[in-house]
Amino acid sequence: MAKGKNTTIFYCQSCGYESSKWMGQCPGCREWNTFVEETVSKAELKNVGGQLKRLTEKTEPCVLSEVAIAKEDKVLTGIEELDRVLGGGIVQGSLTLVGGDPGIGKSTLLLQVCHRLSETGHKVLYISGEESQVQIKMRADRIGSFSSNMLLLCETRLDAVAEVIRQEKPEAVIIDSIQTMYNEEVSAAPGSVSQVRESTGVLLQLAKGLGVSVFIVGHVTKEGTVAGPRVLEHMVDTVLYFEGDRHASYRVLRGVKNRFGSTNEIGVFEMQERGLVEVRNPSEYMLNGRPENASGSVVACTMEGTRPLLIEIQALVCYSNFGIPRRQTTGTDLNRVNLLMAVLEKRCGVQLSGCDAYVNITGGMKILEPAIDLGIVLAILSSFRNHPLSPKLIAFGEVGLSGEVRSVSMAKQRAAEAEKLGFDTCVVPYVCAEECKKNSKIKVLGVRNIQEAMELLL
Repeated sequence: MAKGKNTTIFYCQSCGYESSKWMGQCPGCREWNTFVEETVSKAELKNVGGQLKRLTEKTEPCVLSEVAIAKEDKVLTGIEELDRVLGGGIVQGSLTLVGGDPGIGKSTLLLQVCHRLSETGHKVLYISGEESQVQIKMRADRIGSFSSNMLLLCETRLDAVAEVIRQEKPEAVIIDSIQTMYNEEVSAAPGSVSQVRESTGVLLQLAKGLGVSVFIVGHVTKEGTVAGPRVLEHMVDTVLYFEGDRHASYRVLRGVKNRFGSTNEIGVFEMQERGLVEVRNPSEYMLNGRPENASGSVVACTMEGTRPLLIEIQALVCYSNFGIPRRQTTGTDLNRVNLLMAVLEKRCGVQLSGCDAYVNITGGMKILEPAIDLGIVLAILSSFRNHPLSPKLIAFGEVGLSGEVRSVSMAKQRAAEAEKLGFDTCVVPYVCAEECKKNSKIKVLGVRNIQEAMELLL
């Protein structure tokens, strides 16, 4: 091959696996049709090899017991919901990836973070590769007035961005978005696998070397994952996903990876005219507008990290006019609902095989926790028999294939949340009943199986 001639490399978009030829299935992650073709020059390959050689020089191991642990000082953003998801605040030198659908509010949230940090005396640099300074200024005016600690740069060349970060030495940097950054040493187009991976690597070195907290905005694919190689999520310290329908008012911020805290926490926001507003009591927010004396409506409780969240489960069961009954779910797993309906037929003798069934988790939440099984079962039975349940009743518990109601974690916290919001009756697994009754004024009904629950309530 002549000197300077380009070579073709195929990258897996899911895991970053490299191959000299295209393959239908990736040997690394076993995914199909994920390879994309990119052109890389020999000079780049030599440069990468030289960098690896320099990094491996003069490397010596250390004794693990002698490693000193310094206490991580976390900077509060002033947005409690975000601080909870981050694990208590922003860690110095951390690299955070924020993903979400277009128009969901990623840029708005990070602009509000810049506003709060700049107000408390922290120097912030907002780098945009998608919008002009005037566009960002128009959006910022809706949030409020910014101090001189807030710096703005509209640039896509990664070398220029890195030089500004070294000169200004801000405490926090926002990159909006990583798909627009362009590294001149990589011949591929912006947004390609090579550009995204190499740009993230440079930002990672800046974050760790200068102690700068970097937030990266990432576009998502139609499957809902961040566009680019999956290795991008492995490189960063924290991965946050902004969920929700952009046509609805609420947004859910969920952590799927966090080296500094739990990945089970969520933050709930509401989109308003002046930006995103925190929802301090998501349970009350989710239950707003609940119908009274309507069959097929049951309140259940799910846990999102350490936070109990009350949700309304609605079911509509009616006899089918077609040969094959229709089953549809929104916010929960369709296969799980079909399984629970089969358990009702086998263990309780409820003939649902000729009925259409529709199950909905109101508010647009997506709940996969088995603890809402009992709520789904009661909602289906209530709609089938056209028998409304008490609006002050809440139920939670996992249902097994034998019809038994199994215990769930943190049952006492769930019952306490229900009592705080004014519910007077709580249907729980029998093994959790004594725990829920301790120091509680709410009426607790323990059931061993769904037959007992049906006889007790219906």
